[in-house]
Amino acid sequence: MMLVPARKNDFFADFLSDPFDAFGSRPQPKQAMPSMMKTDIKETEKAYEFDIDLPGFKKENVHAELQDGYLTIQASTESETEEKSENGTYLRKERFTGSCRRSFYVGEEISEDDIRAKFEDGILRIVVPKKELPAPEDAKKLISIEG
Repeated sequence: MMLVPARKNDFFADFLSDPFDAFGSRPQPKQAMPSMMKTDIKETEKAYEFDIDLPGFKKENVHAELQDGYLTIQASTESETEEKSENGTYLRKERFTGSCRRSFYVGEEISEDDIRAKFEDGILRIVVPKKELPAPEDAKKLISIEG
């Protein structure tokens, strides 16, 4: 699947349409806008599993970073469409560059070595293990005061 910017009206379709409808009063069919980085988060007994949809992105353009307890996913893509007439005159030439970024707080006790990630079929799967926090001690530790 390739990401393409959604356009409300097509220039040539408007030009060749009904001349009495020059201002586009006719309702245009709605086009689906691509939703970026749809994420499913599943909690298991030992971990949190993130499934992040990144259709049209290449693995080398997807980056994950852990800093101050935040897991940040960033992805970028570029595409180019070119259509020419038979004599080589451009009728349309479009370029699209896009990026998206999303952060999740996973806790400061998690390190990058704890996290596992895999990118396959346009889905980035990240597994973040649950960490047991040390239990607070009930007994107070008293300091002796000499005097």
